[in-house]
Amino acid sequence: MAEMAETIDVEVAYAKPDMQIIIPLNVPKYTTVAAAVTASGIQEKFPEIDLVRNKFGVFGKQAKAEQILQRGDRVEIYRPLIADPKAVRQQRAQAGKAMKKGGGDLSTT
Repeated sequence: MAEMAETIDVEVAYAKPDMQIIIPLNVPKYTTVAAAVTASGIQEKFPEIDLVRNKFGVFGKQAKAEQILQRGDRVEIYRPLIADPKAVRQQRAQAGKAMKKGGGDLSTT
């Protein structure tokens, strides 16, 4: 009689501004993040997901595509950032300085 391979339950999650999807999976033990994403079939619904370009996480902590999953893990697929957070902070800081310099006339007549 053949021995059955042990499996684990995991989830693959992806979110866009207008929708979120979580796909429950039962995969062989020692499945990687990338293998779970592929097995989920999520790339058929969202072809913009690229296993090389997108970053991944497991419960909010960044994970490499080669990371082995544990029972109950949720793989999160992160979308690329639209803007560089550092550049946005610098722009906000510059805008704040400009407002203080030309804050208007506070004198009363």
